[in-house]
Amino acid sequence: MFLSELITPIERLQGVGKVRAADYHTKLHVDTFKDLLALAPRAYEDRTKLTSIKDLKEGENTINTKIIVQSHTYFGGMRKNERTLKVIVKDLSGTKLSLLCFGRSFLEKTLQTGSVWFINANVNQYNGEWQSSSFSVYRTQDEAGIGRVIPIYPMGGSLTQKSIRKDINTILSNKYITFDDELPQRLYSKYALMHTDSAIRLMHMPRSMEEVKASRRTLALTELLLMEIALMRKSTYEKNNKKSSISELEKKFISSLPFSLTKDQVSSLNEIRQDLDTQRSMNRLLQGDVGSGKTLIAWISSLHEIAKKGQVAFMAPTELLARQHAEKAAELLEPLGVKIAFITGDVKGKGRKYLLDALKNGEVDIAIGTHALFSKDVVFKNLKYVIIDEQHRFGVEQRLALTSKGEIPHLLLMTATPIPRTLALTMFSDLQVSSIHTMPQGRKPITTYLVKEENREKMYQTIAVEFKRSHQAYFVYPRIEDEGDSGLRDVKNMFEYLKKEYPGVPSALIHSKLPEEEKMQILTDFRNKKLSYLVATSVIEVGIDIPMATCMVIEHAERFGLAALHQLRGRVGRSDLQSYCFLVYSASLSDDSKARLRVMKESTDGFYIAEKDLEIRGPGEIAGAKQSGFLKLKYASLVNDIDLIEIAKKEALEIMEKDRGLISTENYMLRLNINEEG
Repeated sequence: MFLSELITPIERLQGVGKVRAADYHTKLHVDTFKDLLALAPRAYEDRTKLTSIKDLKEGENTINTKIIVQSHTYFGGMRKNERTLKVIVKDLSGTKLSLLCFGRSFLEKTLQTGSVWFINANVNQYNGEWQSSSFSVYRTQDEAGIGRVIPIYPMGGSLTQKSIRKDINTILSNKYITFDDELPQRLYSKYALMHTDSAIRLMHMPRSMEEVKASRRTLALTELLLMEIALMRKSTYEKNNKKSSISELEKKFISSLPFSLTKDQVSSLNEIRQDLDTQRSMNRLLQGDVGSGKTLIAWISSLHEIAKKGQVAFMAPTELLARQHAEKAAELLEPLGVKIAFITGDVKGKGRKYLLDALKNGEVDIAIGTHALFSKDVVFKNLKYVIIDEQHRFGVEQRLALTSKGEIPHLLLMTATPIPRTLALTMFSDLQVSSIHTMPQGRKPITTYLVKEENREKMYQTIAVEFKRSHQAYFVYPRIEDEGDSGLRDVKNMFEYLKKEYPGVPSALIHSKLPEEEKMQILTDFRNKKLSYLVATSVIEVGIDIPMATCMVIEHAERFGLAALHQLRGRVGRSDLQSYCFLVYSASLSDDSKARLRVMKESTDGFYIAEKDLEIRGPGEIAGAKQSGFLKLKYASLVNDIDLIEIAKKEALEIMEKDRGLISTENYMLRLNINEEG
């Protein structure tokens, strides 16, 4: 049988009563025998040999040894019932050890003087004395698990390590239960995998740490390969091996650029063109670091469709960003005869009717806007290509609402928040991914400083020097105004403060509550150098491209996530000028906050930062799927198993190219398992 077929309710397991069954359900989400056997240990204790205190190497503190009880004593309070029992024992090497029995005074009767026990304990030295307050004692070597590797499971409620191990052993000792292999037989020899039955049994009852690694590797690769194939079977992607031609419209535009496209831009553009020329609709993610030139690739690929008389929809998450895209598109594309319309919820009356009629009649080539693009009254004549900027800010339903306005149009999702490699290979397995790593020529890495409170004045002085050079700056704060419940700086108060710090230096305040027209006017004035600095919230996080801005100050940086910090830092460094980012932080930081700030200090590479973000936050947080159950892998790790993920992706692609329906004898087991998993 397959593990997935073992669906007997956990209540029917011998020895499992109502309380334990309820705790299995609520604490560990274990409902069936299958769920219990799929419960991967969170750690293992290696008790394969007796280890005394003298055997410990540097950095080790766990012993598994035989002890003889020497004496008892008490310490602490005045009365005996308030004091703590200390049991003095000797281990096999003759070394004395004090067992501190906090709340366990009953052990005085159990650990009688002269009695012999086996012990597993975490030990440390204090004032020249070896001590342990975390220990377990056993009467026999077998009961102590000496000679074995002991699995440590997650627990909850009435569930104990002993009860979970006993229940798993009860299932596995059933002579009628054996597990069939789940992968094609060639893969077991190709990757030196265990057979499925052995892998499941040795995950729970290993004889060595080598068997632990081998069983986990087998189960992890099996899990990843089944997931990859399931995702690929849902995908409609069809690779086009023919070289796509470049339209005259594209050639004319590219030749007009005052610079050459980077190698990654050219590669991404070629991949998109090939997809646009297939019969099936493209479903591609274009990811690139802040300022790497993704939007330019979007415009050029739009020309590829416009040349074929197709229409393009370009959607951005905010009106501010959409308007800036529209202005840039008009500047770049209208000289080529491309007709552009800007559509948002604020476009109303006769002006809106004129735009919508033109769009419906095919007189508009590119419609740029916000969520308003998928309003009922927005009708395209021939929508062939949908581009969604900052894709992570839109849900699947919103994408479908826009793509449904065409006859299965091509879809390009763009993000300036690079997706960790492992997530790109798993969560986005049904998407094709193009990446832009290289930055435009002449860009200098941004220098990042971590600023303590006492260094604030030095930071202000550094920025004053930049103002004298006619450069510009951003000051970003987490709040619009003081809410009276914390010591956080806010934009309104700091705007007044900075005017005193930089008297006579023109500035403006910008945040989400300002009218769109006012925000646009402020940004226009900033771009035209009428303003030297902006005091802002994270409203300026994306889409602001001011070449003369060289300083970014982020106050209370510990309150921002890595993606937001990287995006905000990306508002500077957009020319050949040396730029700076100042991350101002408070004295008390959590471990995660410290880790984020260290990453920002050591790198400006968005792809590296994305990987570190995955390590710090975990895949559920990054994918926005923590509550949905998505990516809750049982055996594989998206942080540590990049090699297995790449193997799974490679093998899944090979299988899909040869046998998409999984109808061959070799792939029979795969088909059954994927169907079992739903």
